[in-house]
Amino acid sequence: MPGRAFRFGATLSLLLLAATACSDNEPAAPEPTPIGHTYISTEVTGTPIPGGGPLTLTFADDRISADAGCNTHSGTVDLGDHVLHVSGLASTLIGCPGDRAGSDTWIGDLFRADPTWQLDQDRLTLTGKETTVVLTDKKVLQPDRPIRGTEWVVTTLLTPDAQISSQTVDQVQPTLTVGADDSLTGFAGCNRLTGRAVVTETPAGADIAFTAATTRMMCTPEVMEVEQAVLTTLDGTAQATVDADTLTLRNLNGHGLTLRAR
Repeated sequence: MPGRAFRFGATLSLLLLAATACSDNEPAAPEPTPIGHTYISTEVTGTPIPGGGPLTLTFADDRISADAGCNTHSGTVDLGDHVLHVSGLASTLIGCPGDRAGSDTWIGDLFRADPTWQLDQDRLTLTGKETTVVLTDKKVLQPDRPIRGTEWVVTTLLTPDAQISSQTVDQVQPTLTVGADDSLTGFAGCNRLTGRAVVTETPAGADIAFTAATTRMMCTPEVMEVEQAVLTTLDGTAQATVDADTLTLRNLNGHGLTLRAR
């Protein structure tokens, strides 16, 4: 009996050691990072953003883009050791009126300070030498608007080679609305728009099969040019993606529209 009890105890110890070894070898859960998300500032302590901001940061793979109200800045980002290190920073070169022009310098100062970063669920905190910025995931602050039931206003015309914004587009404000029954109504720029828009959900967003018809009024050449661009996008099937209150349509023919929810 004592010998068997000893062997049983030894066997139990071996089992416990094996279980411990297995648990030690289990891979640790990956630490969450901001990669793949866009964040918008909700609180700034220290040096405020000139013009009021907000600061928008987008993380994609090893790249970061930043906008605080004027130019868009982009560069390579390294998140190692919870330090936000940005290199190779470049920006667009538009002029901005008033205080907003100073937001570009503010972004540069923030990045040069190599701020630390902490992520708590949807809340990202950057802490620099003189400035602390609290940002919230854009999907939380600005949920995607539904394709159906939203009135969408055209803001930009897309061609295979360019993005076109114009005073005529801003003035005529073409619109479209997809109903719950896939009906299509709107305004093409000169004529009223009716038809069908069958929405099929896809992993990347949605495909929308358009069948559009319009009234037959004539307007100025500039307005008719805008209307033709709208109708070219609505000719057949377009890929649709929604980002907060912005809808992008890209037809298989290469033409498209950027629209804003009203």
